[in-house]
Amino acid sequence: MMKRGNRHKKGLALLLVVMTTLTVALSGCSGDKAEDSSKITIGIPQDIDSLDPHKAEGAGTREVLFNVFEGLVKPDEKGNLNPAVASDYTISDDGKTYTFTLRDGIKFHNGNPVTVEDIKYSIDRCADTSNGDPLVSAFSDIDSVNVVDKTHVSIVLKKADTDFLSYLTTAIIPKDSADTMETNPVGTGPYMYVSRSPQENVVLKKFADYWDKNNAAHIENVTFKVESNADAIVMDLEGGSIDMFARVTSAQAGQLSDQFQIYEGEMNLVQALYLNNKVKPFNDVKVRQALCYAIDRKSIMDFVSDGKGEALGSSMYPSFTKYFMPELNDTYSQNLDKAKELLKEAGYPNGFEFKITVPSNYTQHVDTAQVLAEQLEKIGVKADIQQVEWDNWLSDVYTNRNYEATVIGVDASTLNAPALLGRFVSTADNNFTNYNNADYDAAYAKAEAETDDDKKTADFKECETILSTDAANVYIQDLPEFVALNKKYTGYVFYPLYAQDIAKIRLADDTTSK
Repeated sequence: MMKRGNRHKKGLALLLVVMTTLTVALSGCSGDKAEDSSKITIGIPQDIDSLDPHKAEGAGTREVLFNVFEGLVKPDEKGNLNPAVASDYTISDDGKTYTFTLRDGIKFHNGNPVTVEDIKYSIDRCADTSNGDPLVSAFSDIDSVNVVDKTHVSIVLKKADTDFLSYLTTAIIPKDSADTMETNPVGTGPYMYVSRSPQENVVLKKFADYWDKNNAAHIENVTFKVESNADAIVMDLEGGSIDMFARVTSAQAGQLSDQFQIYEGEMNLVQALYLNNKVKPFNDVKVRQALCYAIDRKSIMDFVSDGKGEALGSSMYPSFTKYFMPELNDTYSQNLDKAKELLKEAGYPNGFEFKITVPSNYTQHVDTAQVLAEQLEKIGVKADIQQVEWDNWLSDVYTNRNYEATVIGVDASTLNAPALLGRFVSTADNNFTNYNNADYDAAYAKAEAETDDDKKTADFKECETILSTDAANVYIQDLPEFVALNKKYTGYVFYPLYAQDIAKIRLADDTTSK
């Protein structure tokens, strides 16, 4: 097993102390309290892929835009869906009609009041099928969006859907703003857009007229700074060019000085060796199962995250409490003899060679790929690791599906099972693994059609079981999340999905807020 160099750690730590001392000495009195309280710079591992909330794909993009846009409802840190642009809602007895009451006095960042026409426009835009599938897949079940009066909008479904409310976190934007959303995004969130420099930063500013005074932003100016070089994160934190970075590795957290508070939580994602089920040899279930028998999750977790994290056996993570099945972690336990036997049966008695394409800006995934490659060698399988830039990963792997295997974490954009399981339906646009199983498609369709919540949950668990036993991918873990925040700030809160709620962060000695 590969080991991290302690000598290198100590040397780097000493270098950082020296650099930090020099930085403080040279900066003199620049750390003025009033200046510090007015701004914060947050490091992000890659540039956002869109300023249009309806078209954003990357989890890293959504967590930035979380601060700018809101839907009819909005998730909180406990996973509840609370009224946002809508102040209230009702659901008809047959589960088909959702009626929303527009919040009184709510404004867009451009100062204009939000209207029911804006709500209809936003939902209709995401439900539009004129150019193919709708922007929000669940909106294909919408029969109509109706303006009832000046304060009410109803959404009528073709069939009852007990999960539908969770999709209404979809951003409400001004009517007819689609053409300007990429250059001048306007939402209703606690922060408003100021500027973007591609591959450099996104700048936001506190929205003074935010409707929720109890959750208004504390910090006036926010810069999300792109930190694509993972090796520079610790240096930039210590040097002061960034004040916060979410998802530092455990090794990076250990290198930081005591001027940083390390918050520990979970990433809320499914990390796996995702396999392109359409290419050889991964179109053979025996090969996929062999890979599952070859790996040892504990060794991976020990190396990547000092043993922390949650082992996973399917495409569901623990924050989705009612759906998570820890028993699936035992579907495959390391058994090298069984792995070799399955490879022989599949026609690969001497193993094979394949390529793992990994985004270079995610240290945890690169480290995981390295351990996987080492473990797979024991069954005669050679994995070559190809590190690529994030934009190339998005285009080549995710969009064009031109790859053999990848290590990545898949998250949920909404608080429901379909957000994680829907991508494995054979016809799904986001099925980047090309998974195709008629039994899975049938089980998923049954789950979606079910209106009894207990039965629906059981059906989704059947989907998870199929993914596990069929070895759709080599499931590994929900990674631990370590957030480094300079101690001059406080208030960081974890969410059960990808979100960086910057409005909750404040100056540590700010006695005017709690």
